[in-house]
Amino acid sequence: DIANKEDLYKNLPFEMPVVQHPSFPDYQVDIRDFGAKADGETLNTEAINNAIRAVSEKGGGKVIIPEGLWLTGPIVLQSNVNLHTERNALVLFSDDAALYPLVHTSFEGLDMLRCQSPISAMKAENIAITGHGVFDGSGDSWRPVKRNKMTDGQWKALLRSGGVVDDAGKVWYPDAGALKASVLTGSKEKRTVSADEWEGMKRWLRPVLLSFVKSKRILLEGVTFRNSPSWCLHPLSCEDLTLDGVKVFNPWYSQNGDALDVESCKNVLIANCFFDAGDDAICLKSGKDEDGRRRGEPCENVIVRNNTVLHGHGGFVIGSEMSGGVKNVYVSECSFIGTDVGLRFKSARGRGGVVENIYINNINMIDIPNDALIADLYYAAKSAPGEPIPSVSEETPAFRNIYISDVFCRGAGRAAYLNGLPEMPIENISIKNMVVTGAKEGIVVNQVAKLNIENVEIDTPDQSMIQIENTTDITINGKDLGTISEKRLLTKN
Repeated sequence: DIANKEDLYKNLPFEMPVVQHPSFPDYQVDIRDFGAKADGETLNTEAINNAIRAVSEKGGGKVIIPEGLWLTGPIVLQSNVNLHTERNALVLFSDDAALYPLVHTSFEGLDMLRCQSPISAMKAENIAITGHGVFDGSGDSWRPVKRNKMTDGQWKALLRSGGVVDDAGKVWYPDAGALKASVLTGSKEKRTVSADEWEGMKRWLRPVLLSFVKSKRILLEGVTFRNSPSWCLHPLSCEDLTLDGVKVFNPWYSQNGDALDVESCKNVLIANCFFDAGDDAICLKSGKDEDGRRRGEPCENVIVRNNTVLHGHGGFVIGSEMSGGVKNVYVSECSFIGTDVGLRFKSARGRGGVVENIYINNINMIDIPNDALIADLYYAAKSAPGEPIPSVSEETPAFRNIYISDVFCRGAGRAAYLNGLPEMPIENISIKNMVVTGAKEGIVVNQVAKLNIENVEIDTPDQSMIQIENTTDITINGKDLGTISEKRLLTKN
């Protein structure tokens, strides 16, 4: 029982309570008792939700999804229910958009209208999804696909499947409504779209596969989630959350195909999981810009242990929506295999929020095409030479107290990139015992206040190791280098 292993909390570099596990009465029902049929044709939405409601109203217990192919619409989890999938149980969510009503929710850090998620819970307590089954979100019928993310053969097969393509022939959409919405939302002439109009463009408002909001004592254990319409797992404003042995599989080309986005949650344990994503894999967030600051809920007290990531834009990520702050995070014993970036911290002016007390160690990576480590406060923006430096305000993001050690990477585009803001440099970052072999570039540092680099080996073609500018309080292998303002290249010698 991972949540009760006290050694997970020993020697943590910050105070954190033990994550509370849900517990359930010894009572169970089978969805077949409520009329569910495993023929892949019968829509079991009512049967599954009736079973969940009956168990919750009785005081709690287990709802069994046995072996079989179960077609369903959205499932709403309720307090004191463990939705338990037996071996060879495959839950397929219908791709009929009419089954997913529009709801007010939050996505990418902003309050907005989206389709109801295939799996959801709101203000529930003591809930779980456990067992050995698979939940498939039918995401391919929701997501747009970029032409440059597919081979010619894949693209031709996609076109034969139906849908429409934009005028430039660069993006496929599942239906004309999704294309219309893309044009509307991308137009410079912003206008309000009515709820009635959205009904005809619902696939553009594709949901996250699992949305748990303002819920407590949550366990996801053993199950597999795949093919999500948008993000896969999105707990928001939750407390006492455990993921143990969960697997997430999204196609590498899946637009917004994040595996796990933990947003504004408190007391979280993510362990023994396997992620293969179309976007960021393990990501911590806390809202975007004014919406996130108004919510004011940091993501805090998070342990990430013994996880494996294959595809993904980032293996472990904080941001870019972090306006409510992220603090007290411990990441250890994780492997990233072919992720675009390994460790990824991202933000930009306008966000605000503080990211602090981040501890990362024992990370192994191979075949990272871009940065093994990146902390960039110009995410999706460029720094223009001579641009005016804004004053510090509530919109200024701050990253500080980041400690990284024992990182080993074989094959990277660049070993590390640290790029703060001139008005708010990245403050107090330490990199110890890091080895990057087969890197095309070394470490690039700009706008950092207090940098400690110790026992770091970078193998690059030109033997350059660190390029530094606009950085104060620099210590390398115990040697105080003070301040470096003008660009300076440090080699191994």
